Amino acid sequence: MKCVVFDIWGDFGHYRKFYTTSSPLTFSIPPRTAIAGMIAAIIGLDKNEYLKYFSKDRAYIAIRLMNPVKKTRISYNLIDTKNVKMFYLFRNRTQVTFEVLKDCKYRIYFFHTDQAIYDRVKAFLEKHECYYTPCLGLSEYIADFEFIGEFPVREETGKQQVDIVSVIPFNEENVKIMFEENKEYFKDTLPNEMNDERETTEYVKVLYERNCKSISCVIDKFYDVEGEGAIVFL
Repeated sequence: MKCVVFDIWGDFGHYRKFYTTSSPLTFSIPPRTAIAGMIAAIIGLDKNEYLKYFSKDRAYIAIRLMNPVKKTRISYNLIDTKNVKMFYLFRNRTQVTFEVLKDCKYRIYFFHTDQAIYDRVKAFLEKHECYYTPCLGLSEYIADFEFIGEFPVREETGKQQVDIVSVIPFNEENVKIMFEENKEYFKDTLPNEMNDERETTEYVKVLYERNCKSISCVIDKFYDVEGEGAIVFL
């Protein structure tokens, strides 16, 4: 088994938490569903059908923090575009403060059981080409990306202690964290899979270290990526 590895980054990013309304908050990392949409945009899959190609049993995605998590706030003037057709007629504006990610960068590990899709992703990344412009959550937060390489992957099973460099799906039953000094651990709940109707079918608890450091843990299954370290697919 091999996987393609690439970095994606931008000045700002926003992945809205589903339980926030008037003052949108953002997840600290992009959910797996957002990464699937980003990869689909790069290779040109239609937004109404790409989800059927990115189920967990077909598309393997792992995420690694490359820059420390930083957040700031930006105020937007939102306008009602439903009732007014001409821009100069807009009168009412609502100012809303968005929490956004700042100077964000992530390393993505990707494998697909469909060889044609896998090869297409690899080809686009190698040439630094994209069909649609990738973004970090919102269309105005345009992202850049860089192909890192294609690396052999070896699956490891059986409970053993290992340093994981990626975000970890956190389940108290199959993961035991070995907490260390001078590391900042955070846990969050992210949407992880959607059906063809864009309805979330799975949420997952994840654990990450805010400053991009590895997490030492005892885990029953992980994947060793040659030259990169141990990861866990979401």
